[in-house]
Amino acid sequence: MVCYPPGMKKIVIHKPGGYEQLVIEEHADLQPGPDEVLIDVTAIGINFADCVTRMGLYASARHYVGYPITPGFEVSGIIRACGAEATSFKPGTPVLAITRFGGYASQLVVKHGQVFPLPAPLTLAAAAGLPAVSMTAWFALLQLAHAQAGNTILVHSAAGGVGSMLVQLGKLAGCRVVGVVGAPHKTATVTALGADAVIDKSTQDLWAEAERLAPQGYDIILDANGAATLKQSYRHLAAVGKLVVYGFHGMLRTHHGVPGKLRLAWDYLRTPRFSPFDLTTKNRSILGFNLSFLFDKTTVLQQGMKQILQWLEAGELQPPAVTTYPLEAVAEAHRALESGQTTGKLVLLCKP
Repeated sequence: MVCYPPGMKKIVIHKPGGYEQLVIEEHADLQPGPDEVLIDVTAIGINFADCVTRMGLYASARHYVGYPITPGFEVSGIIRACGAEATSFKPGTPVLAITRFGGYASQLVVKHGQVFPLPAPLTLAAAAGLPAVSMTAWFALLQLAHAQAGNTILVHSAAGGVGSMLVQLGKLAGCRVVGVVGAPHKTATVTALGADAVIDKSTQDLWAEAERLAPQGYDIILDANGAATLKQSYRHLAAVGKLVVYGFHGMLRTHHGVPGKLRLAWDYLRTPRFSPFDLTTKNRSILGFNLSFLFDKTTVLQQGMKQILQWLEAGELQPPAVTTYPLEAVAEAHRALESGQTTGKLVLLCKP
């Protein structure tokens, strides 16, 4: 019989702000409901949305939870207990899970439909960094943009968690993939993922090189930068091209974890507004989504995760490389992610 230490630890943000708002608290043990499982969490994936939640700028955080809030969308660990209706799992099973907030904790209760067995090739640390980025990439590229063999696609932030998955899924779909990175040390990472070409915008003229590589424009461009690139991304679409927007990371530069209000206001004002007339006459489309609003679409989540896990087990898809931090170093991890210098995924580890 396994003995568990009493109580749980979790990160709580009581009010928006800088890194000091990431407070570790102790709380009572959780209990699963009839259709839920209780997971003893081993590892927690960190996403930029967690940083935006801490800043108080993530719309779905206010919509679904409010403050205080525990951030976190993805975890891995071992099932401790199952509700009466969660018959597809049993205690002791290693799993990964998706949750709409609440993931930064040593225990998590979640609906059994949002839990998946750990694939054989993955460690628990690697598994924690998989669900959010892979589902974002899968939904953006394959469900919204409907990537087809022969398409030419441009992936901004191609060395990051979502970007690295977009590059691989693009190649699986038979696309020609051009990745964009912001530093020389990221180029090799994206090339190794299978990108046909990589643009390092720190040493190359991004849009001149993009035009050279695709003179007729791109069938799909995937952009989470915000004001800095959206206008040019739109201009570089081919006829019937699609721009997919899934974030505004470049607009959230911070000082001690707090975004500058004047810079944020300026970037908001210069964010392009697209005319329906222009979309029609130029035969282009703009698509946007936020993964946290898809949690009510259980069928979509299960379809996407099952396909991703099949590709992983077949060796056709590689999980993002992970850099780990102890749960107590969550502020350091947020600071690193916001620096823009990381590659792959950052993951928090809970002590046993």
